[in-house]
Amino acid sequence: MNILQVILIAVFIYLGAIGSLVGNTIGWYCLGRPLIAALVVGIIMGDVSTAMLVGVPLQIAYLANVTPGGAVAWDLSYATYIGTAMAIALKGTVSGDAALIGLAFTGAGIGGVVGGTMWNVHYALDVFVNRWANKIAESGDTKKMWMPNMIGGGVIGFLCRFVPAVIVLTAIGAAGASAGIAIPGWFVTGISAFGSMMAALGMGIILSFLVKKGVHWAIFMAGFVLVTYFGLSTMAVAVIAAIVAVIYYAILSQREEEC
Repeated sequence: MNILQVILIAVFIYLGAIGSLVGNTIGWYCLGRPLIAALVVGIIMGDVSTAMLVGVPLQIAYLANVTPGGAVAWDLSYATYIGTAMAIALKGTVSGDAALIGLAFTGAGIGGVVGGTMWNVHYALDVFVNRWANKIAESGDTKKMWMPNMIGGGVIGFLCRFVPAVIVLTAIGAAGASAGIAIPGWFVTGISAFGSMMAALGMGIILSFLVKKGVHWAIFMAGFVLVTYFGLSTMAVAVIAAIVAVIYYAILSQREEEC
């Protein structure tokens, strides 16, 4: 993988993000989809057949990936671009399609974590952009409102996607046949630790919007117990919550009628 290929793939990793220069429709919902991302990488690296071989399983695996409220725990765009690039770059180190697909999923695991972490970093840095936008809004100078979005948010978004992507892709390109992926240990440790902290911060932010009364904490903890200690899936907990909500609403409605 040469430097031009690294730069081009890193640019598309940025374009496939939420809020990129080309917008969400073309970016996140088109260039960010695994199958399209794999095709782009295949064209850039000159191996479309391998890209499609690993792109289809990645598309199926991440088919149910959603970003409710903009919460990105796992960046499927970042994951696919990195995973496909890794499979093509290191295809000579493995034999068989199954091993090649496994190699792609290994790279996708790295890319997904890095992308999710950098999305949270982007969110954190946007605090300063929001303050800038508030000052412009307070001044009433609407002609300058494009500046926080395009200059502030745009530059931060590009750097948070492009720079880490270049680091990871360069490490993949430099990986030897037996040495494995040469990503520095401090880099992996750093993004893992920061990613864990940001996930907790994100949960705290979500709860700050949802929890308005003391009883809401009891509801939250009930769901936590059902998932953690009873092993129920999220869908099962959602169904139970819907049933409880309907019963609760029916009881309140009956009380209002009696009053």
